[in-house]
Amino acid sequence: MSTERAEANDGPDAADLRREWERWREKRTAAVAAPYGPLSVTGTHWVAEAEDGAVPGLPGRWAESADGASVLLEAGVADGLAVDDELLAGQVRLGEDDEGDPGSSRVSYGPRRLVLMRREGQWAVRVFDPEAPSRRAFRGIDAFPYDPAWVRSGTFRPYEEGARSVLVGNADGRERGLGLAGHLIFTEPGGGEHTLQVSVVAGGGLWAVLADGTSGRTSYPFRFLRTGAPRAGNEVTVDFNRTTLPPCAFTDNFLCPFPPPGNRLEFDVPAGERNVSDA
Repeated sequence: MSTERAEANDGPDAADLRREWERWREKRTAAVAAPYGPLSVTGTHWVAEAEDGAVPGLPGRWAESADGASVLLEAGVADGLAVDDELLAGQVRLGEDDEGDPGSSRVSYGPRRLVLMRREGQWAVRVFDPEAPSRRAFRGIDAFPYDPAWVRSGTFRPYEEGARSVLVGNADGRERGLGLAGHLIFTEPGGGEHTLQVSVVAGGGLWAVLADGTSGRTSYPFRFLRTGAPRAGNEVTVDFNRTTLPPCAFTDNFLCPFPPPGNRLEFDVPAGERNVSDA
């Protein structure tokens, strides 16, 4: 069957939706492969665990402030650490960076960008290196074929008691709290109704960590699903074709949370990203 005929059978808007998805795929791949994208992360180091203030592979002395509200970085000019593009000579107090744009981090070490982040009151420095081996070896992202049947209508139902935190395992072997705000209710193409526990993220969109029948078989062990902000009546479009790999699929230096209770679907979701390509 030709592509044109297949698209025609999908419905009047299917061709446009497919092309939009293809453009999204191109942008997604470019973002992953960017100089300071997830492939460039070579380490995430907890400041409190830095013996004598030494972070592996980095110069200077790193320490949490006495009140725990910031990180103190001390270095000399010869160390080569720069803050706001000026070589550091002395001590500076640093706060949390915007992880959405690692390339604009205040601290750099040559081409590397050092991003300060905080998780449950603990500080860490994450290293982004454009010369990371994982970035050089990247060949793309495998995905399931686009399927309009996996664009579903859903409803967001906030928890009556408000947001909660659930302890879940993370990719680094630790357990941490995962903030959850309610249930996303949807029907699969076969007609069964299901729910996912979701978080509300910046902009009001929903985010879920999920596994399904393909997980660990034909796709990565778990994946991320994002939606736009719910509309009137808490209705939301759930496009499983835009399910993504978690950052830890690209490098081992992320802290990705595993699916919370109830987010392991017993059926296959053959849509979205599958694995990092090895060819």
